Amino acid sequence: MTRGFYIGRFQPYHNGHHRMVDRIASEVDELVLGIGSAGDSHSIHDPFTAGERIMMITKSLVDYELVTYAVPIEDLDRNSVWVSHVQSMSPEFQVAYSNNPLVIRLFEEAGVEVRQSPMFNREELEGTEVRERMIEDRDWESLVPDPVVDVISETNGIERLQRVSESDTNGI
Repeated sequence: MTRGFYIGRFQPYHNGHHRMVDRIASEVDELVLGIGSAGDSHSIHDPFTAGERIMMITKSLVDYELVTYAVPIEDLDRNSVWVSHVQSMSPEFQVAYSNNPLVIRLFEEAGVEVRQSPMFNREELEGTEVRERMIEDRDWESLVPDPVVDVISETNGIERLQRVSESDTNGI
């Protein structure tokens, strides 16, 4: 059995992430999704809590035959021990998936096989673009799986993101 590990902030989980999971599913028996920056929330860069992101992922993958685990990974500002931190928080895995040069380097130095994949429509399928569209009341729903739309609605995520994006000097 092969278990893979895929880390992201998933702010929010979008169709690019979903396509990546589709690709990984053909290569592994089980998948751990590491929720990066798990302690961060309520900001423009990281508006959603780890729990909300777990809901987004779990609901988006409910119909998959692939066994998945969503695991919160808090930031650790010591790169030299980051992989061991990730491993201590996750079920054991044999291969990591990432396109981030630092993450690739850290896993390789720790002796973990790393696989990369092509980016999927990176101009639109990127967290910053999705969040900007939410703030500006433009179409963002087409960029995320339907269950993510439901979670964001349930948690008043749009209102939160728009509120935290305001300046305290607006109107002055």
